[in-house]
Amino acid sequence: MSKLWGGRFQKETDRLVEDFHSSIAFDQRLYRQDIKGSIAHARMLGKTGVLSRQEADTLIRGLEVLLADIENGEVTFEVGAEDIHMNVETLLTERVGEVGKKLHTGRSRNDQVALDTRMYLKEQIRDVMHLILDLQKTVLSLAEEHLYTVMPGYTHLQKAQPVTLGHHLMAYFEMFRRDYGRFGDALKRTDVMPLGSGALAGTTFPLDRQMVAEELGFSDITANSLDGVSDRDFVVEFEGAASLLMMHFSRLCEEIILWASDEFGFISLDDGYSTGSSIMPQKKNPDVAELIRGKTGRVYGNLLGTLTTLKSLPLAYNKDMQEDKEALFDTVDTVKKSLLTLNPMLGTMTVNKDRMAAGAKGGFTNATDVADYLAKKGVPFREAHSIVGQLVFKCIRENRVLEDLTLEEFQRYAHVFDKDIYTVIDIYECVDKRDIPGGPAASAVIEHIEEGRRWLAGAQR
Repeated sequence: MSKLWGGRFQKETDRLVEDFHSSIAFDQRLYRQDIKGSIAHARMLGKTGVLSRQEADTLIRGLEVLLADIENGEVTFEVGAEDIHMNVETLLTERVGEVGKKLHTGRSRNDQVALDTRMYLKEQIRDVMHLILDLQKTVLSLAEEHLYTVMPGYTHLQKAQPVTLGHHLMAYFEMFRRDYGRFGDALKRTDVMPLGSGALAGTTFPLDRQMVAEELGFSDITANSLDGVSDRDFVVEFEGAASLLMMHFSRLCEEIILWASDEFGFISLDDGYSTGSSIMPQKKNPDVAELIRGKTGRVYGNLLGTLTTLKSLPLAYNKDMQEDKEALFDTVDTVKKSLLTLNPMLGTMTVNKDRMAAGAKGGFTNATDVADYLAKKGVPFREAHSIVGQLVFKCIRENRVLEDLTLEEFQRYAHVFDKDIYTVIDIYECVDKRDIPGGPAASAVIEHIEEGRRWLAGAQR
């Protein structure tokens, strides 16, 4: 195949180099963005007089038909044409003749690929943000359903204090809210139109960059041609936001895996989101949660790979930057598939409320409330802490719980104990009394859920 850039070359590209150099195997997914960008560019060239109106109209009609043919699976891309940009131009020229060769007037593949990538990523960020909102709706519904489902809260994976499943789930709502905001911030910096930067130094043609930006739905144009073609910060920022989102998924999935184990028994996953064993007939494995947890490392790797590729590149464009596409596409696919799978997995799980409550009643999760009780009676907290520690040690030694102790036994350690201590150490009372904003009491969680629904309504507008 004759190269569109082959004028100064006297020898064909080596076959191995051609295959190594080509990106069409993966960047063909940018065909829609490339053609839409080309249509906007052609329309602008016609308006500014760089091309005649007739030439521009011919290019636009040819590109529209080509897009339809690609969508209908009637086009085969060629490795020899290297990338999506040259494939589109070659295919267009075959259809409309010599005028097709004028499409590239005033632009370079350098600013063209920057445009395509930004257009693609804008769409994907919006998709991810919508999927996050869908997941948050599920979290809110589950939290509301489990306002009174008491469970143990943990530090160091040791039972610490009682909370509710509703409160626990709302912690993830907040994580996902921050993730949503990060993607929104990334979208702002992606929403900048680079076409017109040329290879690196702009162009002598009188391009109307603002017209192209408006047609393609960009809010601004790049301010510097060198930066316009060499900036991939927006890719890194997306992959960074994706890494944090996947980290939150991984933490949640780790808890789901633990909770679904026989040792915890807090939940049971729906059969549709579990798998079995080829040898052990009793097994019901949380493979979906495990796979999301595993794919988190994959997204981290894509971020690190992109950062490493960019870290020592001089201005402006370098072929190294071709390596950003596969990592970006893989991150997009992984994040969207994880969101689409995690949401229904959560929504269909069965919660074992009795097992959670039993877990909350073990491990002396009400010990802090005893210390607080003493402090409210005037005992210095450090002294109260020591007294309760001694009570816990007594219970451990005698295989008892705090609720088993008689009032006389309590009073041996501190005379301020009274019969109201039994109300204080009731596991449900422990939760209900923590009603400050952000606390696990049902009243506080209800306020949190209501605020979350108001925020969701605003985010969806």
